[in-house]
Amino acid sequence: MPLSELIHLRQLLHQNPETSGEEINTAEKILSFFAKLKPDQTIQNLGGNGIAFIFKGKYPGSRSLFRAELDALPIQENKGLSYRSQTEGKAHLCGHDGHMTIACGLGEKLAAQRPENGEVVLLFQPAEETGEGARRILDDPKFRQINPDFAFALHNLPGFPLHQVVIRKGTFAAGSTGLTIFLTGKTSHAAHPDAGINPSQAIAQLIQILPKLPEKLKRFALVTVIHVEIGSLAFGTSAGKGSLSLTIRAFDQNDLESLIDLITEESIRITSSEKLGCEFSFVEKFAVSKNDPKAAYIAEEVMKGLNLNLWEKPEPFRWSEDFGLFSQSCPSYLFGLGAGENCPQLHEPTYDFPDELIETGVRIFEGIARKLNG
Repeated sequence: MPLSELIHLRQLLHQNPETSGEEINTAEKILSFFAKLKPDQTIQNLGGNGIAFIFKGKYPGSRSLFRAELDALPIQENKGLSYRSQTEGKAHLCGHDGHMTIACGLGEKLAAQRPENGEVVLLFQPAEETGEGARRILDDPKFRQINPDFAFALHNLPGFPLHQVVIRKGTFAAGSTGLTIFLTGKTSHAAHPDAGINPSQAIAQLIQILPKLPEKLKRFALVTVIHVEIGSLAFGTSAGKGSLSLTIRAFDQNDLESLIDLITEESIRITSSEKLGCEFSFVEKFAVSKNDPKAAYIAEEVMKGLNLNLWEKPEPFRWSEDFGLFSQSCPSYLFGLGAGENCPQLHEPTYDFPDELIETGVRIFEGIARKLNG
């Protein structure tokens, strides 16, 4: 297929965004594209709306997996594109439309020339944005059919030169989790606050203390307060309940888990002293994305052979990627592809995936697949 047709596919996907867990029509479009490529095996409804296409070689060998993401964001697009989002309040503002297209381009290459040995799996993952999709896929019994020896993924990176490949050994991106702490006291009349149990003092302490807990760890970690709620706007009432929401992140998985323990222990200590009930709710859990040395060597040798502009980032990225969970299950490698220094940042209403990256992404993915599977 000419590159122009892949660009058309990318723009079609861009016009029809679906958010995490809703990606039914997106999956149908991908299935339709692969129907003519005749993969050796197709697995549908993987971890929800996920799909895997398997291309098999003639001889035994390793199984390599390449992942793309199906979901878009619940954000209104604000750019006058001819192929702008047709769905109000939803848009591909993270570039997953481009990532899918690159995986489709790899599918074309594999259909034209099957791998010599082993198997190549193209995985289209749902619910990446919420940090739920990778866990659902790994927990799905059908995943045992494609349990990979290596897994690879890319992410476009605005702010870096177009086509530059951003690499890192070890941690590539932080792990993170969202946490809401619910405090329950006792509502009373505002004229008699002593008759109730108001959570405001405890929340004030938590806001001061919890963001400082990363100082107890040796490596990078961060606690960000994102939302606070106390009582309701009723001037005759002393609040009896409240909540505090945080985002917790770290470059090391053990540090992330240690920090969560510190936060829960400190929260229980403070709320107990204030005679408050305390409950925790965790959401959007992302594991640390850690690049395996052997997978890194394979991918980076390919990139060098393609004479691409490689830049090794000295520090991991502070954002998180759901691909991190795959790196806990098999040797994995995540890399970045520069989307242009003046490209709007990810999740901004004016962001759009640069179509120029499609060919670069396909070349890298195919190079890795050929190196591993012939």
